[in-house]
Amino acid sequence: MSTGPVADRAHRAYLVTGEDPGLVSQELSALLNELTEMTEFTGAIVEEYAQASRDEPVPIGAILDACRTPPFLTDRRLIVVRDGASLDAQQTKEVIAYLKEPLESTVLVFVVGGRSASSTLRKAFEGVGRVIDAQPASNARSREQWFAEHLAKAPVRLDGAATELIKSHLGEDIARLEGILGSLCATYGPGSMIRRADLEPFLGSEGSVAPWDLTDAIDAGDISKALHTLTRMLDAKERHPLQIMATLHRHIGAMLRLDGEDAFGPAEAASATGMSPYPAGKALQQARRLGHEGVARSLILLAEADLDLRGRVAWPDELVMEVLVARLAQIARQSQGSRSAPGSLRRSAGSRGR
Repeated sequence: MSTGPVADRAHRAYLVTGEDPGLVSQELSALLNELTEMTEFTGAIVEEYAQASRDEPVPIGAILDACRTPPFLTDRRLIVVRDGASLDAQQTKEVIAYLKEPLESTVLVFVVGGRSASSTLRKAFEGVGRVIDAQPASNARSREQWFAEHLAKAPVRLDGAATELIKSHLGEDIARLEGILGSLCATYGPGSMIRRADLEPFLGSEGSVAPWDLTDAIDAGDISKALHTLTRMLDAKERHPLQIMATLHRHIGAMLRLDGEDAFGPAEAASATGMSPYPAGKALQQARRLGHEGVARSLILLAEADLDLRGRVAWPDELVMEVLVARLAQIARQSQGSRSAPGSLRRSAGSRGR
């Protein structure tokens, strides 16, 4: 996702930033391809700077001297700084000072990978150029926009079914998108229309999913989906069971704080829980659906599972989490007045008594 329009001519400065090194590298490559294909960069001088070693700082003095030096026998100088995340506060101030009066013939591409760039650095680049966020913000709307932008620029076209499949299959592992699209292009040719059956052989294992996918499935009382989502989170090895437990504690804990607050709306719920209004509103609605008894039962299950993870029973961690998630979803299902099939919870997890 980018801040600022894509121009016909190059901006004087670009900032590429993000916590995922793979996505940052992909966005940098795409940007450099975009720039070097512009006619104004024909014969341009391209200089790249990076740390020679972990203990050696980026030569910011030499970089800024190059930025302030007009190119020789060409109209443009393109300077790429790959290790901007290693700069200290003073060096960052020097970069910001340059951006207040950038040289018209220089295009600076500055990369801050492994973490998000500071707000002051972002503001300085936005003032003269373009900020490229390598990954979407942690909400469904930003993720949808990220996929829309990247699929629109893809070398192949995906129909609706294929688009929905790749989004759901990758989950949070969106760095794999470029490789899958490249394989599809190499197999079917540039511009080809890709359908679900064409895509399926290229997908590989399912990626992890966002924490709210799990809590949403639990709140909906969908035991099967909740267990499948939990399995994806555990199989991706990105979250330890205790981390997932912490997510569930925050989720149920918010409901506990909102239990009985019938006059609350999303704003009051957000103030009471410290959450933003949208997730606080969801927690408020679910607390009302479950009622005091349902919230209390859910909290007891969390406490018991926490002890089980810490060695009270000789179960694998994955089994403890499966039982917990199935039982939480069952409570939500019962609160909606719907009936589960006889023995469905036992088949999911409940046949393993304590």
